[in-house]
Amino acid sequence: MPQEQLTPFGHALAGALGGVFSNAAVYPLDTVKTRIQAAGEKNKGSNAQAPTVLQLLRKILRDEGFLGYYKGFGASMLNTFSMQYAYFFFYSFVRGSYLKRLSKKHPNQKLPPLSAAMELILGAIAGALAQVFTIPVAVIATRQQLAEDPASTDPEKALGTTNVPKRDNSFLGVAREIIDEDGVTGLWTGLKPGLVLTVNPAITYGVFERLKSSLVSQGKGMSPWMAFAMGALSKTLATVATYPYIMAKVRLQARTSDDAEITQLSESDKASLVGTEAKPATVHKPRYTGAIDVLRKVHKEKGFVEWYQGMSAQITKAVLSQALLFMLKDQFERYALFIMILWRNLSSS
Repeated sequence: MPQEQLTPFGHALAGALGGVFSNAAVYPLDTVKTRIQAAGEKNKGSNAQAPTVLQLLRKILRDEGFLGYYKGFGASMLNTFSMQYAYFFFYSFVRGSYLKRLSKKHPNQKLPPLSAAMELILGAIAGALAQVFTIPVAVIATRQQLAEDPASTDPEKALGTTNVPKRDNSFLGVAREIIDEDGVTGLWTGLKPGLVLTVNPAITYGVFERLKSSLVSQGKGMSPWMAFAMGALSKTLATVATYPYIMAKVRLQARTSDDAEITQLSESDKASLVGTEAKPATVHKPRYTGAIDVLRKVHKEKGFVEWYQGMSAQITKAVLSQALLFMLKDQFERYALFIMILWRNLSSS
């Protein structure tokens, strides 16, 4: 009896389940790294240093409580599931189609391992397709993670001495705010750097598949801990290579309307609005025109090193979650196969 094989749908489901589990396990680090990457906006024009991971972990716990670590958790997990599902689906489909095409060209021959360049190309195609469909959820999740407790940033709000309406930080509330400020296309903010960053998972999976193929060709098996180490190495290389664009993408997706509006008000206008719910009639002007503009302005203001602000937090979070994903990938594939068989049996009965 032939062994049941996973379809692209099954691989996608396994990747999505694994992605959600691995990212949920390190989610506080995800919140911290997002705030560090966007910290340059608040420290603009000053010499203040971005907080370290431990400093920010303590600050969030002190000012916002334990739940502060999990702001945007629902949107982030939805984004993780949809992104991982779409990526694994397209990756399995594109890679499988390419291998079938090669098999037809070279029948009755054992196919050699795919080259690193081809693995990168296939991964980039899959990543680009996944980005287009999933980036709106990522934009909302980023805004939610950057929303701080008013008590930690505005003493008047903490004391209740101002009537400025409180922001709705729910999933739909943030989505409405983005659409009000930037239109529907605002939900796709950061798409261009996101498409460039498709080389990140492409590098990760390309390096991992090459290392895995080397082990298999030597007749060696791959233990879960070996998969963990290989996954950590693959993700570290990918993160270092693409980090400036990761930082630029976060800053593009961060809320920018506040500063843009305040700069258009005189001191008398600001004073007249205190204690009211009135909003100034201003035209929102984005701070940045794109990722290259972010990198250019950051370099001009604080130098090349600022491109890598928060990279240690990014690597720690990304490496742990990716390594966990690779380590448990086979286990989640078994779960996905079980779910598929169970669904098929229920549907046929």
